[in-house]
Amino acid sequence: MSKIRIILADDHVILRQGTRQLLEHESDMDVVGEASDGAEAVELVSKLKPDVVIIDVAMPGMNGIEATKKIKEILPGTKILVLTGYDYDEYIFSLLEIGAAGYLLKDVSGDDW
Repeated sequence: MSKIRIILADDHVILRQGTRQLLEHESDMDVVGEASDGAEAVELVSKLKPDVVIIDVAMPGMNGIEATKKIKEILPGTKILVLTGYDYDEYIFSLLEIGAAGYLLKDVSGDDW
């Protein structure tokens, strides 16, 4: 069985490192790339073709909403999980409408994933 290939996109390095460590404890997951903004996430998706992107909403340059839209245009089968500190209905509904598979707040426990 092949591993689930994941890209992490968040402008906070410590959050990407912590998320990577959580995911690397799972034998069926492989973090194949990290991006610090939306444009870099789109570029990595084009190059690495992951199964899943875990993305933040608020990032410099291209935000997570716009990046999600572009990623779904490039690779419609890629699942996108939004992991953010913003609990705003307009973000949640916009992201789900453009194809995000889920929306988690950053204050969730790793056990809640």
